[in-house]
Amino acid sequence: MTLDLIETNLKRVRENVRKACEASGRNPNEVNLLAVSKSQNIEVIESAYKVGQNNFGENYLQEAKEKIDRLPLADWHFIGAIQSKKTKEIANKFNWVHSVDSERLAKRLSEQRDPKKGKLNILIQVNTSKEPQKRGVHPNEVYSLAKKISVLSNISFTGLMTIPAQSHNEYVTSSCFRTLRQISEQISYRLCLEKSLHLSMGMSNDYLLAIKEGSTWVRIGTMIFGPRDKIYRDY
Repeated sequence: MTLDLIETNLKRVRENVRKACEASGRNPNEVNLLAVSKSQNIEVIESAYKVGQNNFGENYLQEAKEKIDRLPLADWHFIGAIQSKKTKEIANKFNWVHSVDSERLAKRLSEQRDPKKGKLNILIQVNTSKEPQKRGVHPNEVYSLAKKISVLSNISFTGLMTIPAQSHNEYVTSSCFRTLRQISEQISYRLCLEKSLHLSMGMSNDYLLAIKEGSTWVRIGTMIFGPRDKIYRDY
């Protein structure tokens, strides 16, 4: 994919974000664009970086390492399943982790983060659809986990993330996003947080609904980069 096409795609997505924010009475500056670059080659990611995209999301540590080495000044977000044996590298190679779902993982990330790098931004993954096969914390258990990890020294609890139930029904999708927003409001109140929590929700097929429900990070891949080059698995 050419640089011009990537730039055009980014402009289109950003314009869609702006219009969705205006329709919802929100400030477009509240919504950040996370370019999901998993299974994309480094050349197209560099093209996106050259035209002003600075935040990139990766699911697999091994695949991400070369990309991070090539673009060390970008902000890198880990959005995939976290393996315990890889927490040290994840803690020190990424700026954000969106997929924490246990106190054990949060403690490992905090203990293994180099303090010289500053605090690692952590989001709790919430299973808002309550599907038994899906990763994430049950909505009723989020506050308890947030309270425990908010005091850890080398991480900063900054928000919540969810992946909604797969559905063609917009009401079902919006309900998952609304649940996450409501949980975040309750946690902010109970923990007396000075800043609103980030909400990482919404992908290429549902990000406009997510913005309406309060998303601050939309995770967009194919709308920017096109089809993925390969199916990658981390071992």
